[in-house]
Amino acid sequence: MYEQEKIKPYNHHEGKGRQVEKMFDNIAPSYDKLNHWLSWNIDKGWRRKAIKKLATADPKSILDVATGTGDFAIMAAKSLPCAKVTGSDISEGMMRFGAEKATREKLDDRIKFVREDCMNLSFPEETFDAVTATFGIRNFPDLDKGLKEMCRILKPGGHLCVLELTEPVRFPMRQLFRIYSRIVLPFIGKLISKDNSAYTYLSATIEAFPQGETMMGILKKAGFVNTSFKRLTLGICTMYWAEKGK
Repeated sequence: MYEQEKIKPYNHHEGKGRQVEKMFDNIAPSYDKLNHWLSWNIDKGWRRKAIKKLATADPKSILDVATGTGDFAIMAAKSLPCAKVTGSDISEGMMRFGAEKATREKLDDRIKFVREDCMNLSFPEETFDAVTATFGIRNFPDLDKGLKEMCRILKPGGHLCVLELTEPVRFPMRQLFRIYSRIVLPFIGKLISKDNSAYTYLSATIEAFPQGETMMGILKKAGFVNTSFKRLTLGICTMYWAEKGK
């Protein structure tokens, strides 16, 4: 078990998956505002970099796992006009906001949102050309199982693209980030979302989540090949890229 899998939003006796679902349902109304505000809108640039990388693979079908309010799914549909995008998440509260945004963007015919448990995806093997996940896999109750599921539903030669918040590795950015994530982020998150635990939990999982070369090994164990990663904005975010073997 990885360290972040032991961290739960609310209590120790209820399963992590159910608590994560409840947490994101709770913070859904304020999630977009907080997400962009707390990152100073830099998160939009991270998504654009991931989309640019994804475009090199020219996928026609994309599954966006842990899609949340659909920011990445919507950006992918707008930027990759030949692709059909499916956004999946355990939180229906989050996806309701995503569906509303897709309707406003007139993308209803290009994006669909479905409730899925990332531990047991309902899609047949070899369904999608690409699988993406932005800021969500550190919430998986079982990271190995979730990644294996993502590999299973990819077509041979298909691509995985993951964006995840990570701790910077160098001084002084690492120390500054810890102050921000441990003090500033939970305080503002609690103030605006009205959830006392959510942003403390989210900050703790960033510190605990495996990253860099360690994550490369985890991806390979799940069945991926040609793995690589790139640190963004001094290491605050990391983009992971991998393929399913042919």
